[in-house]
Amino acid sequence: MHTPLILASTSRYRKALLEKLGLPFQCASPEVDEAPLSGESAEALVSRLAHAKASAIARQHDQGLIIGSDQVCVCDGRILGKPGTVDNAVAQLMMAQGKSVTFYTGLCVLNAANGRAEQLVEPFTVHFRSLDEAALRRYVTAELPLDCAGSFKCEGMGIMLFKGLEGRDPNALIGLPLIGLIELLAHHGLNLP
Repeated sequence: MHTPLILASTSRYRKALLEKLGLPFQCASPEVDEAPLSGESAEALVSRLAHAKASAIARQHDQGLIIGSDQVCVCDGRILGKPGTVDNAVAQLMMAQGKSVTFYTGLCVLNAANGRAEQLVEPFTVHFRSLDEAALRRYVTAELPLDCAGSFKCEGMGIMLFKGLEGRDPNALIGLPLIGLIELLAHHGLNLP
């Protein structure tokens, strides 16, 4: 592959997912304000931020395909971000008990040479079991999902919190929808395998 591939993220989760494709790439940290705009929907927010992250890195490179991604989860119409603390994580999980929570992952592949961008928003819904606060606190204390939107790691013990999953790509739940990424890369002429 002659065109450099750059992941506009320092997320260890996104990096691990992209490594699954076996392509050489580098990571770069985009400096982007992730605050939602007034009245902005979850879908619009992640789409805007994915493009903003890719654009921030493209300004530093004159070539390459830049991958930007952003994710939020929505419960009862409310956007939930990364909890940051154990208490916030438990509160987020308590809010989700017995409900369906939808994750929206915005994805952008931007060609730094010509500015052309391809984008999508990948939804993925998690159906939560009903658990008590003590069980949720044990989970949070054991796994510490404090840097994860929605307060769980589905690739770890978090799978015990669910009664069902719904979506075309479980990788979207972790933060980088690989099926969609392969499609967007193909639009830029990079066909896999």
